[in-house]
Amino acid sequence: MDAGALLTRGTVWLALTLYVGGEIARLFNRTGRLLNTAGCTAFLAHVACAFHFYHSWNHSAAYAATAHQTADTFGWNSGLGLYINYLFAAIWLTDAVWSWSNKYATRPAWITRAIRTFFWFMMVNGAVIFAQGPLRWFGLLLSVVLIACWWPRRKV
Repeated sequence: MDAGALLTRGTVWLALTLYVGGEIARLFNRTGRLLNTAGCTAFLAHVACAFHFYHSWNHSAAYAATAHQTADTFGWNSGLGLYINYLFAAIWLTDAVWSWSNKYATRPAWITRAIRTFFWFMMVNGAVIFAQGPLRWFGLLLSVVLIACWWPRRKV
């Protein structure tokens, strides 16, 4: 694997692992915002690496590659996933910045649930469905850990 591929893949797996680590930290009454922010930074680095090493900073090339990968996996030739990834980056960046605000802890629960649902959807798609080999199993593990972190707990 060349350096570009290693950087592109490594930054996305680092991002997902840091995000899950932040959610684990919340279980222990820690904010997890530092891990979440680091994960967001790693994800933005992943996007930059993908555009630099794979698409020569060309949106049309990225769209075509996304459409090809979607067609290979689902038989549907669409680059819509690229826009969903842009949305994911924007939401994660907004959430990471917002987490440093005093108002973050008092935001409506539905916002937290919506963001978590979207993050989980993106993780399953990127780290399980589109991943291959042992990384697919790691992606599945991260996805299951997230569900366990978010599962409602009853006080005994």
